[in-house]
Amino acid sequence: MRTALRKYLKLLPDFDDIEAEEKALEIVAGHPRLNVALDFLTLWPSLDRAAKLVLARADALDGNDYMTLSQAAEALDARHPLAATLLRRGMISDTLSGAKSSRYRHAARHLAECASADAAISDYGGHPAHGQFVETLRAQHGRKYGSWGLVDG
Repeated sequence: MRTALRKYLKLLPDFDDIEAEEKALEIVAGHPRLNVALDFLTLWPSLDRAAKLVLARADALDGNDYMTLSQAAEALDARHPLAATLLRRGMISDTLSGAKSSRYRHAARHLAECASADAAISDYGGHPAHGQFVETLRAQHGRKYGSWGLVDG
């Protein structure tokens, strides 16, 4: 789809392409499947729009879509640490809620990356701060010793 859009935009006269691209990216951002929209915007790239999408619809993330969320989190890290953190939280929550022990090592790494990003985030915008997020995880998943051993060890 990205290739087709790029070809279409190249056919348009100057300035019409900019307007058409904006309209297309607005349509993508409104796609009902958040992870599909996020993947498109990350790879386009339209990182500001991708971050805005994550902040607006973080509760709808499919944390099981490891490839899309990991790729987007890495792309957003530098300029949008809160959005990157929310993506990682989605993967962590999915891993622990589903007791996906094969992913515990990744979840521990994601949690460490969230802790590192915490210093760069001055406003969590209504989302729990890092410490509060960890407390909630421990309360909900405290018996998943394999995961916490990787985090605490």
